[in-house]
Amino acid sequence: MTVNREIHLASRPDGWPTPENFRLVSTSVPTAGDGQLVVRNVVMSVDPYMRGRMNDVKSYVPPFRLDAPLDGGAIGEVVQSRAAGYAPGDLVLHGLGWREYALLDAGSARRVDPALAPVNAYLSVLGMTGLTAYAGLLEVAGMRAGETVFVSAAAGAVGSLVGQIAKLRGAARVVGSAGSPAKVERLRALGFDAAFDYHDGPVRDQLRAAAPDGIDVYFDNVGADHLEAAIAVLRPHGRAAICGMIAHYNATEPPPAPRNLALVIGKQLTLRGFLVNSYGHLRGQFVEEASGWLREGRLHQDETVVDGIENAPAAFLGLLRGENLGKMLVRL
Repeated sequence: MTVNREIHLASRPDGWPTPENFRLVSTSVPTAGDGQLVVRNVVMSVDPYMRGRMNDVKSYVPPFRLDAPLDGGAIGEVVQSRAAGYAPGDLVLHGLGWREYALLDAGSARRVDPALAPVNAYLSVLGMTGLTAYAGLLEVAGMRAGETVFVSAAAGAVGSLVGQIAKLRGAARVVGSAGSPAKVERLRALGFDAAFDYHDGPVRDQLRAAAPDGIDVYFDNVGADHLEAAIAVLRPHGRAAICGMIAHYNATEPPPAPRNLALVIGKQLTLRGFLVNSYGHLRGQFVEEASGWLREGRLHQDETVVDGIENAPAAFLGLLRGENLGKMLVRL
């Protein structure tokens, strides 16, 4: 192949992204230099955090550049190697998705073994997604056996794993919110003790009904009314791991703070934001424990797979609208 197709950021979104913010561009397949690899991507991840990188604002990661390819986690097959230790046919995990062929410095690639787990798992349950769930629940929120846990966006890639890990680690009760009856049913099938559709009424009321004795831990993927509800229902000394706030990502006006934020004082709550990159020291422990659960059939990761690089923008927009069940992936 001599033609490489990439998805470029054509313009910065104002509020909700649209297809016009993306452009499919044809370029030449790159050639490896010393210490480099050319990989043909086979599957890539789309994730909510990417929405923030489309804005030209200072953040914990640089914004995407206009008229340049986006990036993100991907698995690729080495097609050309000029680096010791890598040969054509090797499968590697790297950070240059949103294109069919990627040029990598060998140091930025990590070999994956399809004999140990399906390659998609290295982008989901055994990858950044799984480590986010594991570290956020156990290290950031410090969940202990016997506690009650509430997870928002619980049918998503991270949320569904949080709930399962909580049960596997001895939580007494796990409650999840989701955006459709089908997702609620799926949460129950995954072992959540209770689940509700946030469209069915005020989140605070539904959470109180699902956890009448209160909650000890909140894993936040949504913010907004979910965070406010959690603050209301958290017991004294409760903890919240703030992973994401997807309800705010497309807002054009600054969101109001939770109206009951003062309860944090009297209840002595801990609300702690985190980035998964700060918890790399847990990776070995996490992979060992999670791979065991996978082999035993006790941990599951749902996937929504879209085919074709040209459909990556549609997959991302669908993710923001909540059309995915579990991890959203694009197969190239």
